Amino acid sequence: MSNIGGVIKSIRDIFRKDPGLSGDAQRIEQLGWMIFLKLFDDKDQEKELLDLVYKSPIPSHLQWRNWAADDEGITGDSLILFVNNELFPQLKNLPVTADNRLGVIIRNIFDGTNNYMKSGTTFRQAINKLNEIDFNSSKEHHVFNAIYEDILQGLATKKDTGEFYTPRAVTQFIVDMVNPQLGEKIIDPACGTAGFLVCAIDHLGTQVKNIADRKVLQETILGTELKPLPYMLSVVNLITHDIEVPQIENMDALSRELTSIKQSDRVDIIVANPPFGGVVGDGMETNFPLNYRTKESADLFLILFIQMLKDGGRAGIVLPDGSLTGEGVKARVREKLLTDCNVHTIIRLPQSVFAPYATVNTNLIFFQKGKPTKEIWYYEHTLPEGQKAYNKTRPIRIEEFDNIKTWWTNRTESEVSWKVSIDTVKERGFDLDIKNPNKVVEEVVYDRKAIINKLENNQSKISVILEELKSLI
Repeated sequence: MSNIGGVIKSIRDIFRKDPGLSGDAQRIEQLGWMIFLKLFDDKDQEKELLDLVYKSPIPSHLQWRNWAADDEGITGDSLILFVNNELFPQLKNLPVTADNRLGVIIRNIFDGTNNYMKSGTTFRQAINKLNEIDFNSSKEHHVFNAIYEDILQGLATKKDTGEFYTPRAVTQFIVDMVNPQLGEKIIDPACGTAGFLVCAIDHLGTQVKNIADRKVLQETILGTELKPLPYMLSVVNLITHDIEVPQIENMDALSRELTSIKQSDRVDIIVANPPFGGVVGDGMETNFPLNYRTKESADLFLILFIQMLKDGGRAGIVLPDGSLTGEGVKARVREKLLTDCNVHTIIRLPQSVFAPYATVNTNLIFFQKGKPTKEIWYYEHTLPEGQKAYNKTRPIRIEEFDNIKTWWTNRTESEVSWKVSIDTVKERGFDLDIKNPNKVVEEVVYDRKAIINKLENNQSKISVILEELKSLI
C-alpha cells in the first residue's frame, strides 16, 4: 500500500509534463474528476458485494475498472480519443430519471468539467499512479481526507481561481458552537468544497450508533454550490466522508424566489461563509422583496438564511465588516436580522485570517431565529502573542478558540469582550461595527531625535546610490 500523499504528489508531477495542463486550477480539476471516477467505482464494487441488485448509474464500459484499472490497458492516442469522444460526452448526457440522484450528480459534474490532458502516455502514467489508492480501505480513507484538504487549501491560495477556502479552525469552531444534533437538518447554501459540511459530519460522528443513525445523517446534510470545480470537489469530499449520495445542488442558492421557500423547506442549522465583496448574477436580486434588493451577495445571503431557518433554528456564519455597517438596504437587512433573530454573539477576527486571498476584516455571527435580539455579546479574537499576522505557514489554529469556548458558557466583560444592548444598536442606525470599548491602547511615545537621525541616514544612502547611477550614464 502506497503513501497517499506521495501518490498525489507523483500524479501532480506527471501532470506537469503534459502540454495540455496549465496552472494549478486545471491540474486540480483534472485530478478531481479522475479521483471522482476511481472513488465512485471503488464504492460501486463495495455496494455490488453488499447488495446483489445494485446497479451503478455509470454504464459498464465507462466504469473505471473497465478502461483505467488495468495498468497495461488503453494508452496513447486511443486513450485520449476514448476520454474525449466517449467518456465525457456520454457522462454529460447520462440518461437519468428524477429519482436517480447519483446519476444527476454525475451528469452535473461532467457537464462542468474538462479533460485537459493531451498526451495519452502521461495520462496513462497518472492513471496507473492513482490505481495505487484503494478508497474502500478505511485506513487510506482517513489519510486521503487529510491529503484532500491540503489539495483544497492549495487551490484556495491561488487568487485566480476565485475560490474561497475557510480555514479549518474557523469551520470547526463555528460547528462546535452551533452544536448540531443528529436528526437536525444542516445546510450550507454556499458550500464551496464542503468544508463546513465535513466538519458537521465529523461533529455528528460520535452520535451515530447504528445503521438507522447513519441513514439519518445521510439525509440531513445539504448544500448548494454553483461553480463546477468546487461542486465536483464537494461531492468527492462528501463521498470520502461516507455520504453515499451527496445532497449538493449544482445551482446558485440566490436564484430561488424567496417566497417559494416554505415551511417544509426550512432547516434547523445553517453554517456558511457566503460569498462577499461579489456582485450577484443578473436579475438575482429580483428574487428578493423590493426593500432588500442589492447587488452585494453577502447581504442577499443573509436575507436568504433568515428565510431558510425554522423557528428556533441556529446559524453560525462568516460576514465581512462591510455587512455590519452601511445605510439604506444594508441597514434594513440588519434590522430584519435583529428583529427576526436573536443575534447573541459576534466574534471579531483579525484581518489576516483569510490571507492571502481576502484582506478584509471578518466576523463570525451566531444567531437563532424566532425571537428578537435584546443584547449582543462581542468578543475580539486576537493574534497569538508575538505573531504579527496569519499566513499560509502559520494559519489560525483551533486551540486559539479555547478561551472563547470557556467564555461562551460563562460570559463576562473583559479587555476582549463586551456587551451591547439593542437600544444602543438602534440609536446607531442598526450599525453593528462596534469597536471594543475596553481595549487598552498603549500610547506610543515617539523619539523625534531618533526619527530625524534615521531620515538623515536614509537620505545620505539615497544620495550615494544616485551618484553611482549618474556615473553609469
